[in-house]
Amino acid sequence: MSLNSYRRSSLTRGFLQVGRTLLPALFTLACAGVAHAQGTMDFSGATTLMTTFKTFAMYAGAVICLGGLIFAGIRMMSGRFQDAIPGLFGALFGAGVLGWGAGWIGSLTGQSM
Repeated sequence: MSLNSYRRSSLTRGFLQVGRTLLPALFTLACAGVAHAQGTMDFSGATTLMTTFKTFAMYAGAVICLGGLIFAGIRMMSGRFQDAIPGLFGALFGAGVLGWGAGWIGSLTGQSM
């Protein structure tokens, strides 16, 4: 192999290495112009969706709370107070979903309770 062909292959390898190194940066810069060209986004549907989630949390919390109270009440009327404790905790959990869940979901979109 002559010295001239060795320099040429070494130079070619160097250009390929530089090209492989700079290609991701050039691709990113080419896409950055497209990203800046897009318009604004409308999030009015997100508020409606979050209102739906808030309403669901309120209804689900109310159903859980009522179910736990009914379960605990039936157990207490039959005289099994120890068996009524899970129902009371279920009612407490339902109240938490009803209050904190709906409040947290409403706070994400700035809605008033």
